[in-house]
Amino acid sequence: MLILKILFWILAFIVVYTYVGYGIVLYFIIKLKRIFKPAKTHGFNGAYQPEVTLFIAAYNEKDYVADKINNTLSLDYPKDKLQVVWVTDGSDDGTPELLKKYNNVTVHHLPERNGKISAMNRGMKFVTTPIVIFSDANTMLGKESIQRIVRLFANPTTGCVSGEKRIINKESDVASGAGEGLYWKYESALKKWDAELYSVVGAAGELFAIRTELYRDVEKDTLLDDFVISLRVAQDGYTIQYDPEAYAVENASANVKEELKRKIRISAGGIQAVVRLRSLLNIFKYGTLSFQYISHRVLRWTLTPLCLLVLIPVGFMLAYNEGLLSFGMYATLFGLQLLFYIAALTGWFMENRSTRIKALFVPYYFFIMNLSVVLGFFRYMKKTQSVNWERAKRAD
Repeated sequence: MLILKILFWILAFIVVYTYVGYGIVLYFIIKLKRIFKPAKTHGFNGAYQPEVTLFIAAYNEKDYVADKINNTLSLDYPKDKLQVVWVTDGSDDGTPELLKKYNNVTVHHLPERNGKISAMNRGMKFVTTPIVIFSDANTMLGKESIQRIVRLFANPTTGCVSGEKRIINKESDVASGAGEGLYWKYESALKKWDAELYSVVGAAGELFAIRTELYRDVEKDTLLDDFVISLRVAQDGYTIQYDPEAYAVENASANVKEELKRKIRISAGGIQAVVRLRSLLNIFKYGTLSFQYISHRVLRWTLTPLCLLVLIPVGFMLAYNEGLLSFGMYATLFGLQLLFYIAALTGWFMENRSTRIKALFVPYYFFIMNLSVVLGFFRYMKKTQSVNWERAKRAD
């Protein structure tokens, strides 16, 4: 039983550290850093306004074109310094034809559908501005988003800037909306602390920017283009910064089934990225960046879901040995495990039912997140994930 107890605490430590402990450690490191090494300013001001390109790779997005163009026109940035580029490879719903009706929009179209990465690699050849900002066709940007992103590039050590993804929440949300919204609020806090410590570990594809000169063509089978592009910028010695007030807004997934589909793709891409960016695991070479990368990303996409799975039989054996009704330590901890999964089951039952107690959906969303990693792993191993656009349905 001693071996089982040691295994139990190792597994429990990894799970708690991944989802709670890293945030706590990061918070206290930041507090100490503020005391002993106050943040330096880099002369951020409104005078720094270089030319930028808003780059949108799209596939059959006709329904979003008008809203996206109107949103782009409303952005608070000098119009003569903002170029707008759409790459619409494979679109056959009239998207490129509709876009060509707008002034100040450059459209690059090919009839072949080769996936988002191929479209990005091709489209970047036409970008001439020093900064390129990537966004999705179905996400609307905050009015000051470009201004705030560009401001951070005044620091020459900044190579990439990530905006914030905001989920539209309603008073009565389905499980996907409530869970996804709470998840992104927590992620936002971690990103702010990551950036303050050294660098964010990965950008949000809905809105992120890089120095154009740092863009390197991405392998055509890459699933998480935003993550790989931004981390390679960090590998080159630059930092990824973050401004939560530079944001992109989109609806939550229509339901948990759609959210699971999206997260399985992300998880398969995450595992692919961990393999492809394995040199970042060398903490002796990358130091703080490796610590942040492993703690915030790698554990979530590799070890932690497995630990959660193994904790169930290990916890049961220890509780059984102690006496399931003994109220001993291991029996109590196993009982809490059961309560968590019962709560997740309740969340499944309540999916798509109106409720104002959104916290009830958190265990279910957490379960879905980790299930997606397991399913994503098998999809990655089978090499069955397509690189073509596979958009999840969004809530109305």
